[in-house]
Amino acid sequence: MNRGSMPEVAKPNPAVRRAKAASRKLRELAVVGHALASTGHPVMAQIVPMRRCNLSCAYCNEYDDVSKPVPLEEMLRRIDHLARLGTSIITISGGEPTLHPELDQIIARIRHHGRIAGMITNGYYLVPERIVRLNKAGLDHLQISIDNVQPDEVSKKSLKVLDKKLQNLSEYAEFHVNINSVVGGGIKDPQDALTIGRRAVELGFTSTIGIIHDGDGQLKPLGDAERTVWTEMRSWKKKNYSRFNQFQEAIANGQPNDWRCRAGSRYLYVCEDGLVHYCSQQRGFPGVPLAEYTRADVRREFLTEKTCAPNCTISCVHQISYIDHWRAPQTSSTSPGQGPELVNIRT
Repeated sequence: MNRGSMPEVAKPNPAVRRAKAASRKLRELAVVGHALASTGHPVMAQIVPMRRCNLSCAYCNEYDDVSKPVPLEEMLRRIDHLARLGTSIITISGGEPTLHPELDQIIARIRHHGRIAGMITNGYYLVPERIVRLNKAGLDHLQISIDNVQPDEVSKKSLKVLDKKLQNLSEYAEFHVNINSVVGGGIKDPQDALTIGRRAVELGFTSTIGIIHDGDGQLKPLGDAERTVWTEMRSWKKKNYSRFNQFQEAIANGQPNDWRCRAGSRYLYVCEDGLVHYCSQQRGFPGVPLAEYTRADVRREFLTEKTCAPNCTISCVHQISYIDHWRAPQTSSTSPGQGPELVNIRT
């Protein structure tokens, strides 16, 4: 080894990878079974340990370049409370979560409670040593959204920049990896999504395609070129990470969806300030501190219709809500931004 070079990182045993994948699948099936049997707990919470991001994608309103990381002890308290609420899946997002200096301990706390641990990242810091640390912490799922093949003024999340990181993941990750490509939202060449999706499948990952929402998380229909790419990638059934995305067909056609949004109940968005929101695009509603959020709040929001739902494009909320699409008609209604009993803290 040359002086100053990094020690070689051992690659995982293929048998270990297979065993972890089998265990993960069984735990996922248990999550679905529990969700079908009971409506009194969140299925997924998305939690933000770090609002700051190393990038500044033009379409994104979920980051800044100044925020400090949430202290570890506070993050652990929040995860403990999510576990008390019965949350099955806890996904770490941002900003850019890999900027948090104690990320491994946050992931380990999620797994300590027996919950499925996910993370959404831009992938810039995924060197082999960091990936092995994520393995040891117990990460179950990782998603990277790649916006284009070549970086431009809209996004630096490009295949050119990230391809080496994807190779690292292919060689070292013991967790599931999904690569999400996108159309809409100012992405210049829709064909880039096909190139990114094919590369993901080539490296052994699952591949999805999403539609970038506008600044309010609302409907943005596809043009003809975007629709062609969308249709082709949607036909890749074998490698599709999520089956619960029929709602995007309506979005692609510029049509509203008729569905029951269970945000605030089956899905929680917990910002860096520790407040529970419907989603990343409706911060401030209900705007309740997580430490004060109870199962009664979960039950109330399960039955509360959100008037922003028909034109919503937030895929994680749609996918989680789909579990309960067949039951419990919502008997009350709230309009984010209009409800007099709610405090809008959006800045």
